Amino acid sequence: MNFVRTVIRWLLGIIVLLLVVSLSLNALSYFNFNFTYGFLRLKQAAIATGWYLPAYYSHVLAAGLILILGLFQLRTTLSLRWRKLHRFLGKCYAYGILFFAAPGGLVMSFFINRGVWVLTSFILQSTCWFVFTALAVRAVKTGNIEEHGRWMWRSYALTFAAVTLRLYVFLFTSSYDMSAPEAYGIIAWLSWTVNLIVVEIYLRLKSTPLFSNK
Repeated sequence: MNFVRTVIRWLLGIIVLLLVVSLSLNALSYFNFNFTYGFLRLKQAAIATGWYLPAYYSHVLAAGLILILGLFQLRTTLSLRWRKLHRFLGKCYAYGILFFAAPGGLVMSFFINRGVWVLTSFILQSTCWFVFTALAVRAVKTGNIEEHGRWMWRSYALTFAAVTLRLYVFLFTSSYDMSAPEAYGIIAWLSWTVNLIVVEIYLRLKSTPLFSNK
């Protein structure tokens, strides 16, 4: 039973790592700063406002890095073995969100034009992302390592929404019209709320003796 659990854990870890790396590489490809490259071709009207492009680069380029950094920060064995590296990468992750990714995502929310439900979802997601990460930083500064870890898991659940959003779009595009605001609105909400629910369940189970002794 333990062997099967270990194999499943490793397989899930490899799948998550592949998804994160592929999305991160795609995001980092925007370092070419070509205003007509990829997704930006569709946002020329937003770029013309002068607000969208700085927000886009701030969000996407930072997110491309923190997706990978955050994944490794959650590994307890790595953080205990290389504490200085953990602290350094943790600062890169946290301040990358607080100063670049979350504010950039918030500004981008106003240029999505997919209806009020999508707008509300992305605004709330960006706000929670900022707040949860800030609470993780405050917890570690006050020496509350356990609380820091919990907020970091919640923060990364929102970081990982970049992956789950694209997975949902890929899975449901053949069945639903993603151009419809209602359909995309459901996907937008699911992309981060489900992640938070899963993390909360994990944190609750982890705190129980039955789970922690396994």
